[in-house]
Amino acid sequence: MNTTFSLPNVDGRNLGLADFPDAKAVILIFTCNHCPYAIAYEGRIQALHDEFAPQGIPVLAISSNDATRYPQDSFEQMQARARDKGFGYPYLYDERQEIARAYDAERTPHAFILLRQGADWSLVYKGAIDDNYERPEAVHDQYVAGTARRILATGGAPYRETPAIGCGIKWKA
Repeated sequence: MNTTFSLPNVDGRNLGLADFPDAKAVILIFTCNHCPYAIAYEGRIQALHDEFAPQGIPVLAISSNDATRYPQDSFEQMQARARDKGFGYPYLYDERQEIARAYDAERTPHAFILLRQGADWSLVYKGAIDDNYERPEAVHDQYVAGTARRILATGGAPYRETPAIGCGIKWKA
């Protein structure tokens, strides 16, 4: 798991975990522009950012899709979507797909929560954002939000993994 990455953000700056020195944890979400599952979760990703970033758990979205085969996932299209949708969280471009491979990300969206432990990070969650991508009002288990709330309440969380749903990451040939 690569925790020292620095990737281009849609605002033109490079960002990585080191840019959040006061974070208690970080929510990483591998996503993209074109997947209907990823699109369905955009509002919920923003809600996660709005709730948890002010409390020390920022959200970083990462697109790792092959933009040659899927031009709607190009960096320029990421910038346009972030601007048009008003994303308040960083949206990073993993053009070489190194970070997606390091985390074994498989889907869009695919969520990971890293807990800061001193100078190190440990993975405490991997999987879906919640248990109902089609109907936010029918969600029973908010996997990511629940883990983040536990971190805020107790300072930690046991490792948990759920199956990620969504489109497969579009790997380069």
